[in-house]
Amino acid sequence: MFLHIDVDSFFVSAERSRDPALLGIPVAVGGRSNLEIFARKRSRIRLMDENHGAFVAPLFYSERRKGFEHFVDRVDGRERIRGIVTTASYEARACGVRTGMPLAQALRLCPKLRVLPNDMLLYHQLSHALAEFLKREIPRTEQFSIDEFFGDISGWVDAGESEAFARALQQKIFQRFRLPVSIGIARSKWIAKLATEYAKPYGVRRVTDVRAFIRKIPIGVFPGIGRGYHQRLEARGIRFLGEIESQKLLFERWGESGRQLYRRILGTDGEGIAERPSRQSVGISRTFDPLSDPEEVRRRIMVMARHVAYITLRIDANPTRYYLKVNYQGGVRVKETLRVNRIFSERLFKEKLSEIYDRIRLSGHAAVKLSLSVSDFTGVHPRTLSLLELERDRKDRKITKGMQKIRERFGLDAIRTGNELL
Repeated sequence: MFLHIDVDSFFVSAERSRDPALLGIPVAVGGRSNLEIFARKRSRIRLMDENHGAFVAPLFYSERRKGFEHFVDRVDGRERIRGIVTTASYEARACGVRTGMPLAQALRLCPKLRVLPNDMLLYHQLSHALAEFLKREIPRTEQFSIDEFFGDISGWVDAGESEAFARALQQKIFQRFRLPVSIGIARSKWIAKLATEYAKPYGVRRVTDVRAFIRKIPIGVFPGIGRGYHQRLEARGIRFLGEIESQKLLFERWGESGRQLYRRILGTDGEGIAERPSRQSVGISRTFDPLSDPEEVRRRIMVMARHVAYITLRIDANPTRYYLKVNYQGGVRVKETLRVNRIFSERLFKEKLSEIYDRIRLSGHAAVKLSLSVSDFTGVHPRTLSLLELERDRKDRKITKGMQKIRERFGLDAIRTGNELL
């Protein structure tokens, strides 16, 4: 028996937990790509990496609190509101405000909308505290995202009492954190997650008959049916989850991922709570206004490399695969992956990324997004490391660890290399 616990309008609820004046009014939390890491002036950026959900990225933050001016650009004496809605309260949704909508459009739809800049540090801290609380209330838990959790109550709570247990848990969470949650209950964790969608807001939904429950649910609602599967199913006239049981052969033709999806939809997957996995990769991406200067793009790659190196050293990993992708205006993307069987250090990582950038950069095009990552850790995928540069690599690793200690104490930008200051 599984619970799926989802915080209602999490970012808005988090803001309301510290400011009750926001209750009952239309509120939206907005976001813009955080470009503070590229600032040439020191901002004492730190890392929060305590959350470990499947879809929870490490957080780089500073103590600087942004106001609404974070969303306002002034060009030629005119103000332009930038950014998108990341979370909207139910009062705002009633006015037509939706996640992913440009803030300027949201304000036109709802002139009384209260727009707040996101405070990711608060959200991560609340999420981590909630995760620790749930571990004490439920024998086995899994953090799925920053605001979603699975709990296995098999053998802990009788099936007939699961709904009462969920409602009591719901009240405890609200009393302790002032966060409203909705809870789905089922014998399959993915059906429990689906049930939560029909429990919102601040409700509990228990599913005892899976086939009856899914009969008229549109296929696009199920977690795991993305655009590709959605198009394939619609092309065959399949619109509801209840029509999928008779399509077993179709899903089998799509390989193991198709068979897994079929079992999840019918609630026969038998999947349990996922133990906290070891990290398989470390990455970071940033979107920004079009940038034509290739050396400024290179500088930003070096800055992002410092942040990736910091996380990598913090978990004491030795990656052997480096990846860089540059998105340009007009939908053009270039990328390259490089195998590096050496001891990881910040100097080596930056050197190789600079070489990759020289090979893939497009002259005359404006970059709008950078993504870089490391993977294939030797602790998970053993490799024979190069002996030719072994001594130098050991020295560079030692230097990187020394810089790590200073950055842990004084912030990630306490030490920066020359290629970040061009």
